[in-house]
Amino acid sequence: MAISPLTLTKIDPVWERICDEATKVVASEPLMGGMVHSSILHHDTLEAALAYRIAMKLSSAEMSEQILREISDDAFASDTSLANAARADLVAILDRDPACLRLIQPFLFFKGFQAIQAYRLGHWLWHQGRHDLAYFVQMRVSEVFGVDIHPAAKIGKGIMIDHAHSIVIGETAVVGDNVSMLHSVTLGGTGKEHDDRHPKIESGVLIGAGAKVLGNITIGHCSRIAAGSVVLQAVPPMKTVAGVPARIVGEAGCAQPSMTMDQILHEK
Repeated sequence: MAISPLTLTKIDPVWERICDEATKVVASEPLMGGMVHSSILHHDTLEAALAYRIAMKLSSAEMSEQILREISDDAFASDTSLANAARADLVAILDRDPACLRLIQPFLFFKGFQAIQAYRLGHWLWHQGRHDLAYFVQMRVSEVFGVDIHPAAKIGKGIMIDHAHSIVIGETAVVGDNVSMLHSVTLGGTGKEHDDRHPKIESGVLIGAGAKVLGNITIGHCSRIAAGSVVLQAVPPMKTVAGVPARIVGEAGCAQPSMTMDQILHEK
């Protein structure tokens, strides 16, 4: 029997798994019941739950939860790519982070995931011409999560930012799909120029902890940047760079370094 398009739109395995995990959390840890119900089980869709979660995390005396919830609901209703990117991010974290055993973990507890979803709201506002509100979201993401991403930056889906402390991504930076980065990564400029001045990170790249990529340079797809490196020149695809300043020290070592998360240079 054929499945109708209406039925297909209701199938959401990511959301169904999160709800199943949430039910088990409430059963095993009743003290978490209020938080889990309000954040997950009271909502019918991932979109509604994300809007609530973003509003709860970013609200302050200057901007109420209710106002932020209305803004977030509007964004998710207007642009389906926001929640689809969130689904890809959740699956990416589960696949790549050995500390993540359930989808509910990043949704409730991982500031890297939450910061990226809040950035996506700010990015949506930026492209609506609501720049001041986008800047407010950027400010709150920085204050709450320690992650500073300009709302004009372009970031793909399937993103994992592990630990996510002290991440800085500049205004004209571009990050492709399926990129992984660790804490204290900077995608920054090199001076006071106002034009296109930030890095372009192609898909599948792995950026180690503390790495700094500076200037309008391209990091080729499926490359690796070693922890603590300072990258000032373009990197070809599928290479490993390390050092200050960074230099090519070998091949990437595998087809998808951002997914294997292998940061060791293997001697031949």
